[in-house]
Amino acid sequence: MIRKLLVVAFLSTSAAAHAGDKPLYQPVPDWVKPAPPIDATKIKDDAPVILQLDTQQLLKNGEVWNYTDAATRAASQQVLDSIGTLKLPWLPDKGDLIIHKLEIIRGAEHIDLLAGGPKLSVLQREEGLEQRQLNGLLTATMPIEGLRIGDVLHIVASVTQKDAALGGNVQALSGVLADPFRTQFARVRLLWPEGDKISWKTNATGAVPQISDSGGYHQLEFQMPLAKQPEMPVDAPVRYRGPRLIEASSFADWGEISKVMAPLYKTDGLIAVGSPLATEVAKIKAAESDPLKRAELALELVQGKIRYLFRGMEGGNYVPQSPAQTWSLRYGDCKAKTLLLLALLRALDVKAEPVLASSQFGDMVPGRLASPASFDHVLVRATIGQDVIWLDGTSSGARLIDIHDTPPFGWVLPVRAEGAELVAIPFHPAARADARVDLAFDQTAGVGMPAPMKITAVYRGAVAQMIRAVSQQAGKDDLDKFATTVLGNFFGDGKIVTRTFNYDDATGEMNVAATGIAYPNWNREEERYRLTLDKLLEKVSFEPDRSRSAWRDIPVMTGNDGSMQIRTTVHLPDKGLGFTLDGADQLSDTLAGVRFERTTTVANGVLTIEEKALGTRAEIAPKDIAGERARVSRAKTHLLRENAPASYPALWQVVEAGKKNKRFDALLALFRQDIAARPDKAEPLTDLAWFHEKLYMRREAIDDLTKAIAIEPDADTYLKRARLLAALGDSDKAAADIAEARKIDPGSSAAITQLAELEADRGHFDQALELLDDRIAEGGKEKNGFVSTKATVLSAKGDKDSAISTIDGAIAASPGNADLLNTRCWVKGTLDVALDTALKDCSRAIELGESGSAALDSRAMVFFRMARFEEALAALSAAIDRDPDQAGSWFMRGVIHKQMGNAKASHEELTAARLMRPDIDNEYARFGIKP
Repeated sequence: MIRKLLVVAFLSTSAAAHAGDKPLYQPVPDWVKPAPPIDATKIKDDAPVILQLDTQQLLKNGEVWNYTDAATRAASQQVLDSIGTLKLPWLPDKGDLIIHKLEIIRGAEHIDLLAGGPKLSVLQREEGLEQRQLNGLLTATMPIEGLRIGDVLHIVASVTQKDAALGGNVQALSGVLADPFRTQFARVRLLWPEGDKISWKTNATGAVPQISDSGGYHQLEFQMPLAKQPEMPVDAPVRYRGPRLIEASSFADWGEISKVMAPLYKTDGLIAVGSPLATEVAKIKAAESDPLKRAELALELVQGKIRYLFRGMEGGNYVPQSPAQTWSLRYGDCKAKTLLLLALLRALDVKAEPVLASSQFGDMVPGRLASPASFDHVLVRATIGQDVIWLDGTSSGARLIDIHDTPPFGWVLPVRAEGAELVAIPFHPAARADARVDLAFDQTAGVGMPAPMKITAVYRGAVAQMIRAVSQQAGKDDLDKFATTVLGNFFGDGKIVTRTFNYDDATGEMNVAATGIAYPNWNREEERYRLTLDKLLEKVSFEPDRSRSAWRDIPVMTGNDGSMQIRTTVHLPDKGLGFTLDGADQLSDTLAGVRFERTTTVANGVLTIEEKALGTRAEIAPKDIAGERARVSRAKTHLLRENAPASYPALWQVVEAGKKNKRFDALLALFRQDIAARPDKAEPLTDLAWFHEKLYMRREAIDDLTKAIAIEPDADTYLKRARLLAALGDSDKAAADIAEARKIDPGSSAAITQLAELEADRGHFDQALELLDDRIAEGGKEKNGFVSTKATVLSAKGDKDSAISTIDGAIAASPGNADLLNTRCWVKGTLDVALDTALKDCSRAIELGESGSAALDSRAMVFFRMARFEEALAALSAAIDRDPDQAGSWFMRGVIHKQMGNAKASHEELTAARLMRPDIDNEYARFGIKP
């Protein structure tokens, strides 16, 4: 960061004409106002690292002289490493690098690093090539020999700049330093000959210069650092939160800039008769007579045949290379591409002109000083009949359908010989969505089950080109991951099994298609399964902060003009019988600056949702913010949801019916297809094991995990297999697997907990407690979890007093821990003691909202002990709503219904519990609870 700040101080955004390719060594010019001398004997340990940063700019005779005096303290080894090699960059075709002083200050001693002659080496590095820049940058380098921690490195140097393209004009641009930046002395000083017509402007708060006339110069002097600049909300328009600058310019207005730039974009004679470009013009004329179509073909030619590369050398900051050169090199920057496109369009009799733009800060331009430095981009504005179209040669993938799309550059400056003023680019909705997605789920296996899916996403523009480039270069594994990255936001949780990437040259679109398995997030609420279907509105956020008085009159910028279309189809279980929708199934509204359209239909058990979202680049006026926030909030309370019928069977019943009717065959085939496609990976096998376990096919799941371990032995996989083995009563093999897991990951907390519980189930209580006590003694963030396990082990052992005292001590240390409170409730309930205080613990755990279904299940146990069966059943229903796979809740419902005389319900619920956990009768028998 320190080196970057110093480099920026030596380089200016202004341009220049001629310079040498070696540094010059000259005294400080007489127009410089010296900075205070540096007294290193008085520097304290808490002094800032950058002791001095003095920048002065002289604007004279069409040249800008940038002078910098910088002193940096080597306060640490890190700083020493950062400044230990001097690097001073400059652009030789735009000016000279002049070294005035280079020294180490050590206490009262000043060590001249230039004594005995120049020691700087000059390197040429095109370090910007990765960012597609070719600028001819030279760097003067020199290792600072003898520099020590505590020394001060003092550099005084200048860069002169002159740019013939500006027609004798000058411009200067400087950032500001503001709190929390620390330094002993900093200054920005601007000066120019008295009588010269130079304007200046700053948007920095508190930047009030001392203005004087002395020695024939008009001078501005800004003392730095400024006070902390006002913070701006992140959603404010750019004109409020753009960079803070000090600008100076000899241009009278925007019209003068337009005039000065106009000669650079003359196209007369640039396409020679019989040249390759003339051949391209002839091809377009022969192919189309419609000027709009001709313009599009010219744009496609420039976008598709000329790659982007910034050329900033040989006066290239403003001067474009010729169309013939661009065509021959097959690269060019925005200037070159614009000039080439202009030449083609004018040869095709299409009226066109260049326009200067700011790619990032277009919203700021009207408030800035008239200066070419306000712009960093140029594109074409063409007029065909009554249509004005904006053509950007640096974009990609444009086609005729997109010809009326408008770029998001805000204010631009047409370049004309007679001059022009700023114009705003109007918003025109894009003809094509940035992405069109078709997503199909087959949910016929049942609610709560995975769903085979198919997805196709079609991208255009820059995103399409990026995906195309990756698809051409990446290997299989990387493409698998990339497909998930590209498509995962649309289908949510799930896995891709097959994928394809196909680029359509005719449309300039990239088609990414995949098949796979989705895991729809059905939630159980109020004893019904519900699935949120909204893909776009759910993601909308409108929470602007205008609480500060200084922010109350600032509008909200709602974002860009991106657009998206999503078509979702869901094949519902049981042909949709009894399924209903709630929320906004039809929608046509603009919310938070985004236009939403939605239609929903259901036919023959297939739900179809068509959604569109289009950004509008709109600003929300301050007076409308509160109302818009309320509208968005209301809309998000009516998200589209699919509701299963209240009578829909429980998950275990879905599993049993599905196995009988072979509803899972398609899913099993996809899991196996994934295994076949990745035979050297363990993940597809562990995924299949998960699904087999979900179907209560534990033996098959164990076989899957065994194969996965053979490929990639992993502690988690061993623990999964151990859990399944224990559930089937094979505790010895389960213990062996946990031992293998501990060999791979000796510190695994999960392995210790699982082994302690297994030992307790085998009646080896002392071994279990010893394991837990060792980990509890280590402390740490997992201590409470081990204490909870210890309390349940002591409870199973029958040591009531120790169990309760153990958990009491933990709660005394962590009174707001919901898991500990739930454990105490559970222990008291299973031991049938202190039931009144147990209920308080469960209620508190539920209020804290962290234990969820477990706390509700514990509360039900207490109600059961108190013979409050109806309340116990209600708590168990709520627990199952949150976790339908919680076997203990099903078991206790079965027990209670049996005691209440409902044999049918009891039989179904006990069957469910035993499917989920085959050893559950033994577990509850320890509590004296039997059906």
